[in-house]
Amino acid sequence: MAGLLALTACAPIPAKKPAPPPAAPTPAATPHWQPVSWNALPDWQQDDLATLLPALRKNCQATARQPQWQPLCSALPAEGSVPDWAALRQMLTEQLQPYQLINPDNSTEGLITGYYEPLLHGQRSRSKHYRYPVYGVPSDLLTIDLTSVYPELKGMRLRGRLDGNKVIPYYDRADIEAGKAPLGNKVLAWVDDPVALFFLQVQGSGQIELPDGSRMRVGYADQNGYPYQSIGRILVERGELPLEKASMQGIRDWGKKHPDKLPELLNSNPSYVFFRELPTNGDGPIGSLGVPLTATRSVAVDPRAIPLGTPLYLVTTWPNSNRPIEQFMLAQDTGGAIKGTVRADFFWGFGDAAGALAGAMRSKGQIWILWPKNQPPLFPPLPPANGSPAASAANPA
Repeated sequence: MAGLLALTACAPIPAKKPAPPPAAPTPAATPHWQPVSWNALPDWQQDDLATLLPALRKNCQATARQPQWQPLCSALPAEGSVPDWAALRQMLTEQLQPYQLINPDNSTEGLITGYYEPLLHGQRSRSKHYRYPVYGVPSDLLTIDLTSVYPELKGMRLRGRLDGNKVIPYYDRADIEAGKAPLGNKVLAWVDDPVALFFLQVQGSGQIELPDGSRMRVGYADQNGYPYQSIGRILVERGELPLEKASMQGIRDWGKKHPDKLPELLNSNPSYVFFRELPTNGDGPIGSLGVPLTATRSVAVDPRAIPLGTPLYLVTTWPNSNRPIEQFMLAQDTGGAIKGTVRADFFWGFGDAAGALAGAMRSKGQIWILWPKNQPPLFPPLPPANGSPAASAANPA
């Protein structure tokens, strides 16, 4: 579950206007995959495969069961072996066909934001200091799958609850904060900071340091069904913050200056995320693909345009910089604000340094899908770029 802080992700909400009820999801406009040569991927041969290989192995924990990915996964060097990097690079070109991802309006650029795994402070029992609950999934939360009736909604779910014999929207954030949802026995931990808890939900996973110094890891389990609304965008629209200050730190600083206004601001985002406790180990948090995320190699995507588990090539820039990022990535996560074709959330890792990069990242970027050559593209292909025949895409520089 990726970070959701992108200011362009949602329409602004006027101050004090009641949150709208959740709408039925709509399918994304059809993206396109345009076959290209490996030569079209800027500096792809300069990427450090030594940091990519462990991420690919983790990716294969989920994708090796899918027939289209079995050849690639079986061709990876075995753990403990000394890889031949030139051979691995050649294998990638033999196994995978690059397709440039094209937006429905035929543009090739999109928004690249960042997310991370934060550290919070809390304990498993409530106290005067630790009084903000991290909730597990409510027992009365219903998930409704309409795929059999509306195939175009494949992969989408509605959330709700029963009221007599009717299904109605689940409680929004304000109702949950007011104690209207039956969540008293679903608390995983109590933390000391409501803003940190809010951003834990924004990021989708995190670690909580307990008083004895041990940590618990929590990850996204479900959501109440409401669309995410960017509180940074709301502050900008209200004239409370300039656009350049509408970052995680800027919002946190605003909250310290306006504690009386903070609850109303947080409740302006009706979306609420529920968590599950995960094993605490040396790997990263678990993404939507079901495997640990790898810092600077995992991205969250819109699965309506990019299938989870797909290798990608990303060209973008570092936060607040022209320094290029040109490297292989893996589509291993999703997020409530990660909607669109050329759209990704870059996972920076754990802790404050990663958080600073994630909070500042708002870059333009391009994405290439790396799809098995023996499989047809999932979306309508455009003619090959620059008039080059599609077959030439098999021939690297």
